[in-house]
Amino acid sequence: MELIAFLIDFILHVDKHLEAFVTSYGAWVYALLFLIIFVETGVVVMPFLPGDSLLFVVGAMCGVGLMNYPLSVGLLFAAAVLGNQSNYTIGRYFGPKVFQWEDSKFFNKKAFNQAHEFYERYGGITIVAARFMPFLRTFAPFVAGVSQMTRSKFTLYDVGGGALWVGGIVTIGYFFGNIPFVKTHLDKIIWAMILIPGVFVLYGAWKTSRSTRQPAR
Repeated sequence: MELIAFLIDFILHVDKHLEAFVTSYGAWVYALLFLIIFVETGVVVMPFLPGDSLLFVVGAMCGVGLMNYPLSVGLLFAAAVLGNQSNYTIGRYFGPKVFQWEDSKFFNKKAFNQAHEFYERYGGITIVAARFMPFLRTFAPFVAGVSQMTRSKFTLYDVGGGALWVGGIVTIGYFFGNIPFVKTHLDKIIWAMILIPGVFVLYGAWKTSRSTRQPAR
């Protein structure tokens, strides 16, 4: 429970924690940020790390001169791309094993084959869009690997999505993160960054579930 409470506090007050780290450890903050973004995007079991809010706060800190903007964007972009590549590789490793599984209570081979076809047809936009959706961005590259999406296609959208995600959110934080209203209501903004994409994901999953359950006419 203490760990969960700390994680929630860290996510909602990442600005204060990050500023304290910069004050105490200086340039080591770049190594910490690289590690957080790499682990969030590269380790399937770590979807709860504060990706969006962290990037926004980094931009705000760059805006007041506490951090270097080009270095932050470049380093975090590298972490995001390498993390996704690692996650994809893990999925790719398990993919051939999954293809050999037979239908069971926990595995539907037909559904898996449909997922593979979906990623070949729409996987690119899924990889890019998932960058902006907490939780989903951790699992999307893994599923792309499991479904055997080609490495070249995945890398193309991985790099493009990573550039939009890191560059976009850090830049927004740079220009808007130090506005008094934003600083006062940052915790609410962070909640919105977490919950609003999550609602869209749940709605999409609900619609997909309903459409697949409806009998063909």
